[in-house]
Amino acid sequence: MSIPSDFTEQIIHIIKSIPKGQVLTYGFIAKLAGNPRAARQVSWILHSSSKKYNLPWHRVISSKGLISLKSIEDCEYQKNLLEQEGIEVSDGYKIDLNKHLWKINSIENM
Repeated sequence: MSIPSDFTEQIIHIIKSIPKGQVLTYGFIAKLAGNPRAARQVSWILHSSSKKYNLPWHRVISSKGLISLKSIEDCEYQKNLLEQEGIEVSDGYKIDLNKHLWKINSIENM
């Protein structure tokens, strides 16, 4: 079993901290964790570690406010989870970032 890096630990901490009814983007999580160019790594961590760390993966979306999963079934599942938390999702799997983006500017504020 490998020990997560400090960056990975930061990512996990940030994702676990996203409140119900709010979302963050992959890129913003990477920026908060100290590497603004690591959005794809955030995606990989979500994919590989969501179950292990019980992460609220459904609260992480693209920088355009879109659910960005590959299959329609997965998009519908994420949409359902978000709607259960009061997040409005349009037919195009879009979330209004002005309304639902978690307004946090540093991990020290968590």
